[in-house]
Amino acid sequence: MSDSILGSLLLPLAVAVVMLGLGMSLVRDDFVRAVRRPRVVLVALACQLVVVPLIGVALIMIFRPEPAHAVGVMLLVATPGGTLANLYSHLCGADVALNLTLTAVTSVISVISIPLIINASIAAMLDDGQSIGMQPDKVLQVMAIVLVPVVLGMLVRRAWPGLAERMARPVKVLSVITLATAIVAAIVSEWAHLAEAFASVGLVVTLLLVTSLAVGYFAPRLFAVPERQAVAASLEIGLHNTPLAIAIALSPLLLGDPQMAFAPATYSLVALLVGGAYAWVMSRRLATTKETTSA
Repeated sequence: MSDSILGSLLLPLAVAVVMLGLGMSLVRDDFVRAVRRPRVVLVALACQLVVVPLIGVALIMIFRPEPAHAVGVMLLVATPGGTLANLYSHLCGADVALNLTLTAVTSVISVISIPLIINASIAAMLDDGQSIGMQPDKVLQVMAIVLVPVVLGMLVRRAWPGLAERMARPVKVLSVITLATAIVAAIVSEWAHLAEAFASVGLVVTLLLVTSLAVGYFAPRLFAVPERQAVAASLEIGLHNTPLAIAIALSPLLLGDPQMAFAPATYSLVALLVGGAYAWVMSRRLATTKETTSA
């Protein structure tokens, strides 16, 4: 994954397009809902910002992957939910509006959480003295990748709602295309090392995904959150924004370490399969619940 065009242009562009599409789908009410439904939002945020990182640390301590790979795992858990979470939530009949709310909130918070988690991880897991983490200028670059496109999208939606509505589908299609292209390019560029990467972090990221989905579902249910919202929260907590993590790892202006991209790249493959299977199971469960309720 050392290709400079991939790290400095394609992946950041893919993330920017995805975040622009997210911004154009957001309205003020998406943030207002976070205030109106604080229970599910607070539970989901606690899982996303506290429980899942602790799960990542525990898995790293148990399986002890390569230090740079371990930092990649923590970079992964620091990222917000991704487009895949919204897609699977829609397909399985969960609360997509909640997904958008959580994505909006966690995307804003990630500007702070990503540098904090990454700097702590580098300090704890790398002792070569060469990796210095994310300095303030790099934090600003993360903000530019994550927040600026979202804000621009929201401004377009507010100023020209008709245009935003007409552009919604094309932007979603472009988001999927750029997202898929970026992931495929990242995989192809390091195809020869995928077996090594999977051996190092494959089991770790698979267990991370499964446990994150489980925590994301059962924790809200413990607080009497309705099932559709619990499924949406679990997808948001379990399916991270892997292109963002890969872009941060590869970009010469940010971390610039291909080894740190292995875990997010491997996770993206696992998430497609395991996340898809989870969404299918939950779609049947939600459909059964709906039929039972209507009867």
